[in-house]
Amino acid sequence: MIVAMLLAAAAGAPDWKPVQQVFGFDGSALPGGVIRFNMPRSDLHVTVGGVEVKPALALGGWAAFAPMGKGKAMIMGDLVLTEDEVPAVTNALLEGGVNVTAIHNHLLGETPRVLYLHMGGHGDAAKMAGAVVKAVKLTKTPMPPAPAAKGDTDFGFDPAAVDKAMGIKGTAGGGCLHYNVARAEKVMEDGMAAPASFGMGTSINFQPTGGGKAAIAGDFAMTAKEVEPVLNVLRQNGIVATALHSHALNDVPRLFYMHFWANDDAVKLATALHTAVARTNSKK
Repeated sequence: MIVAMLLAAAAGAPDWKPVQQVFGFDGSALPGGVIRFNMPRSDLHVTVGGVEVKPALALGGWAAFAPMGKGKAMIMGDLVLTEDEVPAVTNALLEGGVNVTAIHNHLLGETPRVLYLHMGGHGDAAKMAGAVVKAVKLTKTPMPPAPAAKGDTDFGFDPAAVDKAMGIKGTAGGGCLHYNVARAEKVMEDGMAAPASFGMGTSINFQPTGGGKAAIAGDFAMTAKEVEPVLNVLRQNGIVATALHSHALNDVPRLFYMHFWANDDAVKLATALHTAVARTNSKK
């Protein structure tokens, strides 16, 4: 990671050192000069339908910064919160110059209940980082994050078969199998092109639950006309749509996000999800 950052700096990429110092740990360097700080809720033990949700499945808070030049940046991300944490976190972000763009659920019937606060904005990168860190420290989120547990590569289902059904290759991490599909068109936020790493695409995660089965969670990024076709594919295949809402305020095209949940045969679910993704204008 350090070598990659030095090479990026030598190539004229943004200097994220002040932001890293605020967070107190190295972020992940992503394409487009973006840096992302992952803040999973590894302190929470959330269950849905008897399944203990791994942070990598649906409890992954994060903040990403894209360069705008002269120390300025665009920020986007979301924080995973318990109900009692929402008011103080909201206040800390707003007072620090970071916009709160949505507060809502992603899951249904989870214990304990968790909410997701989405954030965005433009400004001084280090100042916005300070607001995020201040807000996160008002929660029980481990900061810096605990080292990621080594994920078991024996998922109990065939990852290659799931890849084939999905039509793309997934990546393993945190005990889950992850798929990310970017929108085909350029997505703008507040007049600035939003990098694919800003989460404005479809995200699908598989957590093994034994016997070839997996719990799935994530969200489809859709324009208004794509919502009903995607919803119909999900419901026809026993996948529950758990939420439908926006994540940003000034995105073009206007995107809506449909979250989902199921616990069934992994390949069967992957086949259905592939069909649903095909109903959106996503990169092939």
